[in-house]
Amino acid sequence: MKKILILLILSLIFIDAETIKVDYKVEFGIVGEIGIAHAKLIRDDNSYEIDIKLKSTGITKVLSRDRQEEHISKGHIENGVMVSDLYQIIKTSGSKSSNRVYTIDHKTKKVVRSDKKWKNGKLYKERIKVMKTYSKDDLLTLYFNLDNYIKDKTISRDYRFSAVGAEIQKGYVDIHIPKKSEMSEYKELLGDNGAWYARAIVNQKIFSSSKGELFLSVGENGITKKAVLKDLIFFGDIRAFKINK
Repeated sequence: MKKILILLILSLIFIDAETIKVDYKVEFGIVGEIGIAHAKLIRDDNSYEIDIKLKSTGITKVLSRDRQEEHISKGHIENGVMVSDLYQIIKTSGSKSSNRVYTIDHKTKKVVRSDKKWKNGKLYKERIKVMKTYSKDDLLTLYFNLDNYIKDKTISRDYRFSAVGAEIQKGYVDIHIPKKSEMSEYKELLGDNGAWYARAIVNQKIFSSSKGELFLSVGENGITKKAVLKDLIFFGDIRAFKINK
Protein backbone atom coordinates (compact mmCIF):
# COMPACT_ATOMS: atom_id res chain seq x y z
CA MET A 1 0.00 0.00 0.00
CA LYS A 2 2.92 2.35 0.67
CA LYS A 3 4.16 1.72 -2.87
CA ILE A 4 0.84 2.75 -4.39
CA LEU A 5 0.75 5.96 -2.37
CA ILE A 6 4.26 7.00 -3.34
CA LEU A 7 3.78 6.21 -7.02
CA LEU A 8 0.59 8.19 -7.22
CA ILE A 9 2.27 11.10 -5.52
CA LEU A 10 5.58 11.13 -7.34
CA SER A 11 4.29 10.45 -10.81
CA LEU A 12 1.69 13.22 -10.76
CA ILE A 13 2.37 15.82 -13.46
CA PHE A 14 5.87 17.22 -13.43
CA ILE A 15 6.42 20.33 -15.53
CA ASP A 16 8.09 20.02 -18.97
CA ALA A 17 11.87 20.33 -18.65
CA GLU A 18 15.06 18.54 -19.60
CA THR A 19 15.74 17.15 -16.13
CA ILE A 20 13.62 17.41 -12.96
CA LYS A 21 14.39 15.98 -9.51
CA VAL A 22 11.95 15.90 -6.58
CA ASP A 23 12.23 14.29 -3.12
CA TYR A 24 9.42 13.31 -0.72
CA LYS A 25 9.18 12.19 2.89
CA VAL A 26 6.47 9.68 3.79
CA GLU A 27 4.91 9.41 7.27
CA PHE A 28 2.51 6.80 8.66
CA GLY A 29 0.22 7.47 11.62
CA ILE A 30 1.95 7.66 15.01
CA VAL A 31 4.97 5.76 13.66
CA GLY A 32 6.32 8.86 11.95
CA GLU A 33 8.67 8.73 8.98
CA ILE A 34 8.63 5.41 7.13
CA GLY A 35 10.39 6.24 3.89
CA ILE A 36 12.07 8.63 1.49
CA ALA A 37 11.42 8.75 -2.26
CA HIS A 38 13.65 10.25 -4.96
CA ALA A 39 12.12 10.97 -8.37
CA LYS A 40 13.88 12.00 -11.58
CA LEU A 41 12.52 12.80 -15.03
CA ILE A 42 14.76 13.17 -18.10
CA ARG A 43 12.94 14.27 -21.23
CA ASP A 44 13.50 15.78 -24.67
CA ASP A 45 11.29 16.21 -27.75
CA ASN A 46 11.53 12.54 -28.73
CA SER A 47 11.99 10.39 -25.62
CA TYR A 48 11.78 10.30 -21.82
CA GLU A 49 12.94 8.31 -18.82
CA ILE A 50 11.40 8.34 -15.34
CA ASP A 51 13.29 6.85 -12.38
CA ILE A 52 11.78 6.67 -8.88
CA LYS A 53 13.74 5.18 -5.98
CA LEU A 54 11.89 4.28 -2.76
CA LYS A 55 13.81 3.61 0.47
CA SER A 56 12.41 2.58 3.83
CA THR A 57 13.72 4.43 6.89
CA GLY A 58 13.61 4.18 10.67
CA ILE A 59 11.73 1.28 12.24
CA THR A 60 10.19 0.44 8.86
CA LYS A 61 13.69 -0.17 7.48
CA VAL A 62 14.35 -2.69 10.24
CA LEU A 63 10.98 -4.44 10.01
CA SER A 64 11.11 -4.65 6.20
CA ARG A 65 14.74 -5.84 6.14
CA ASP A 66 15.86 -2.65 4.39
CA ARG A 67 13.22 -2.85 1.67
CA GLN A 68 13.98 -0.77 -1.41
CA GLU A 69 12.21 -0.36 -4.72
CA GLU A 70 13.02 1.28 -8.02
CA HIS A 71 10.42 2.04 -10.69
CA ILE A 72 11.62 2.88 -14.20
CA SER A 73 9.60 3.97 -17.21
CA LYS A 74 11.10 4.50 -20.66
CA GLY A 75 9.40 5.48 -23.88
CA HIS A 76 8.78 8.07 -26.56
CA ILE A 77 6.85 11.32 -27.02
CA GLU A 78 3.73 11.62 -29.18
CA ASN A 79 2.15 15.06 -29.58
CA GLY A 80 3.73 16.19 -26.33
CA VAL A 81 2.48 13.16 -24.37
CA MET A 82 4.68 10.43 -22.88
CA VAL A 83 4.03 6.96 -24.33
CA SER A 84 5.49 4.03 -22.40
CA ASP A 85 7.50 1.34 -24.16
CA LEU A 86 8.86 -0.29 -20.99
CA TYR A 87 7.95 -0.26 -17.31
CA GLN A 88 10.29 -1.94 -14.81
CA ILE A 89 9.99 -2.60 -11.06
CA ILE A 90 13.05 -3.72 -9.06
CA LYS A 91 12.64 -4.75 -5.40
CA THR A 92 15.10 -5.85 -2.73
CA SER A 93 14.48 -6.96 0.87
CA GLY A 94 17.11 -8.81 2.87
CA SER A 95 18.35 -11.76 0.81
CA LYS A 96 15.46 -11.55 -1.66
CA SER A 97 15.17 -9.51 -4.86
CA SER A 98 12.85 -9.37 -7.84
CA ASN A 99 12.69 -7.79 -11.27
CA ARG A 100 9.42 -7.23 -13.14
CA VAL A 101 9.44 -5.82 -16.68
CA TYR A 102 6.45 -4.86 -18.81
CA THR A 103 7.23 -4.60 -22.54
CA ILE A 104 4.60 -2.73 -24.55
CA ASP A 105 4.14 -3.35 -28.29
CA HIS A 106 1.96 -0.53 -29.60
CA LYS A 107 1.63 -1.98 -33.11
CA THR A 108 0.05 -5.21 -31.89
CA LYS A 109 -1.40 -3.59 -28.72
CA LYS A 110 0.19 -6.34 -26.67
CA VAL A 111 1.79 -6.15 -23.23
CA VAL A 112 4.15 -8.88 -22.01
CA ARG A 113 5.17 -9.11 -18.35
CA SER A 114 8.39 -10.85 -17.34
CA ASP A 115 9.02 -11.76 -13.68
CA LYS A 116 12.22 -13.01 -12.07
CA LYS A 117 12.93 -13.64 -8.38
CA TRP A 118 16.19 -14.38 -6.54
CA LYS A 119 17.15 -15.50 -3.04
CA ASN A 120 20.75 -15.31 -1.85
CA GLY A 121 21.70 -14.44 -5.41
CA LYS A 122 20.10 -17.58 -6.88
CA LEU A 123 17.27 -17.36 -9.40
CA TYR A 124 14.37 -19.50 -8.12
CA LYS A 125 11.38 -18.26 -10.10
CA GLU A 126 10.87 -17.03 -13.66
CA ARG A 127 7.64 -16.41 -15.53
CA ILE A 128 6.42 -14.67 -18.70
CA LYS A 129 2.79 -13.62 -19.04
CA VAL A 130 0.77 -11.88 -21.76
CA MET A 131 -1.45 -9.30 -20.06
CA LYS A 132 -5.17 -9.01 -20.71
CA THR A 133 -5.20 -5.24 -21.12
CA TYR A 134 -3.19 -2.75 -23.20
CA SER A 135 -2.50 0.93 -22.63
CA LYS A 136 -0.14 3.59 -23.90
CA ASP A 137 0.36 4.62 -20.27
CA ASP A 138 1.99 2.81 -17.37
CA LEU A 139 1.45 3.77 -13.73
CA LEU A 140 4.10 6.48 -13.97
CA THR A 141 3.31 8.09 -17.32
CA LEU A 142 -0.41 8.19 -16.56
CA TYR A 143 0.10 10.73 -13.79
CA PHE A 144 2.72 12.68 -15.69
CA ASN A 145 0.21 12.98 -18.55
CA LEU A 146 -2.80 14.01 -16.46
CA ASP A 147 -2.18 17.68 -17.18
CA ASN A 148 -2.83 16.91 -20.85
CA TYR A 149 -5.74 14.58 -20.19
CA ILE A 150 -7.63 16.85 -17.77
CA LYS A 151 -7.84 20.24 -19.47
CA ASP A 152 -10.07 22.13 -17.03
CA LYS A 153 -9.39 21.23 -13.42
CA THR A 154 -11.98 23.72 -12.14
CA ILE A 155 -14.84 21.51 -13.37
CA SER A 156 -15.76 18.60 -11.11
CA ARG A 157 -15.70 15.31 -12.96
CA ASP A 158 -14.81 11.64 -12.52
CA TYR A 159 -12.24 10.12 -14.86
CA ARG A 160 -11.15 6.53 -15.47
CA PHE A 161 -7.76 5.85 -17.07
CA SER A 162 -6.10 2.58 -18.07
CA ALA A 163 -2.47 1.91 -17.16
CA VAL A 164 0.06 -0.90 -17.54
CA GLY A 165 1.02 -2.11 -14.07
CA ALA A 166 -2.42 -1.51 -12.58
CA GLU A 167 -3.69 -5.08 -12.97
CA ILE A 168 -4.41 -5.31 -9.24
CA GLN A 169 -7.03 -2.63 -9.98
CA LYS A 170 -8.21 -4.44 -13.15
CA GLY A 171 -6.02 -2.16 -15.25
CA TYR A 172 -7.69 1.12 -14.28
CA VAL A 173 -7.11 4.15 -12.05
CA ASP A 174 -10.00 6.49 -11.12
CA ILE A 175 -9.47 10.24 -10.61
CA HIS A 176 -12.00 12.68 -9.12
CA ILE A 177 -11.83 16.47 -9.49
CA PRO A 178 -13.77 17.90 -6.52
CA LYS A 179 -16.84 20.11 -6.50
CA LYS A 180 -16.75 23.55 -4.86
CA SER A 181 -18.78 22.12 -1.98
CA GLU A 182 -16.02 19.52 -1.37
CA MET A 183 -13.11 21.96 -1.31
CA SER A 184 -13.26 22.68 2.43
CA GLU A 185 -12.55 19.00 3.15
CA TYR A 186 -9.58 18.98 0.78
CA LYS A 187 -8.10 22.21 2.15
CA GLU A 188 -8.55 21.11 5.75
CA LEU A 189 -6.66 17.91 4.98
CA LEU A 190 -4.02 19.27 2.61
CA GLY A 191 -3.76 23.00 3.27
CA ASP A 192 -5.09 25.88 1.20
CA ASN A 193 -1.97 26.60 -0.88
CA GLY A 194 -2.66 24.11 -3.68
CA ALA A 195 -3.30 25.36 -7.21
CA TRP A 196 -5.75 22.49 -7.71
CA TYR A 197 -6.88 19.36 -5.93
CA ALA A 198 -7.79 15.80 -6.88
CA ARG A 199 -8.65 12.45 -5.35
CA ALA A 200 -7.39 9.12 -6.71
CA ILE A 201 -9.51 6.07 -5.94
CA VAL A 202 -7.40 2.99 -5.16
CA ASN A 203 -9.67 -0.04 -5.39
CA GLN A 204 -8.09 -2.64 -3.12
CA LYS A 205 -9.28 -4.85 -0.28
CA ILE A 206 -6.57 -3.58 2.08
CA PHE A 207 -8.54 -0.44 2.87
CA SER A 208 -11.22 0.04 5.49
CA SER A 209 -13.83 0.72 2.82
CA SER A 210 -14.35 -0.52 -0.72
CA LYS A 211 -12.49 2.55 -2.01
CA GLY A 212 -9.16 3.78 -0.70
CA GLU A 213 -8.97 7.54 -1.12
CA LEU A 214 -5.74 9.38 -1.92
CA PHE A 215 -6.16 13.17 -1.59
CA LEU A 216 -3.73 15.34 -3.59
CA SER A 217 -2.72 19.01 -3.49
CA VAL A 218 -0.92 20.15 -6.65
CA GLY A 219 1.12 23.36 -7.01
CA GLU A 220 1.19 25.95 -9.79
CA ASN A 221 4.21 24.24 -11.33
CA GLY A 222 2.34 20.93 -11.56
CA ILE A 223 4.30 19.21 -8.77
CA THR A 224 2.34 17.55 -5.96
CA LYS A 225 2.84 19.48 -2.70
CA LYS A 226 1.15 17.09 -0.30
CA ALA A 227 -0.84 13.85 -0.38
CA VAL A 228 -2.80 11.90 2.21
CA LEU A 229 -4.03 8.32 1.92
CA LYS A 230 -7.09 8.25 4.17
CA ASP A 231 -8.29 5.86 6.85
CA LEU A 232 -6.27 2.67 6.53
CA ILE A 233 -7.53 -0.22 8.65
CA PHE A 234 -6.39 0.27 12.27
CA PHE A 235 -3.64 2.74 11.40
CA GLY A 236 -5.16 6.02 10.20
CA ASP A 237 -3.56 8.06 7.42
CA ILE A 238 -0.36 7.92 5.38
CA ARG A 239 1.01 11.39 4.55
CA ALA A 240 3.64 12.49 2.03
CA PHE A 241 5.35 15.87 1.81
CA LYS A 242 7.58 17.42 -0.84
CA ILE A 243 10.91 18.22 0.85
CA ASN A 244 12.80 19.97 -1.96
CA LYS A 245 13.30 23.70 -1.58
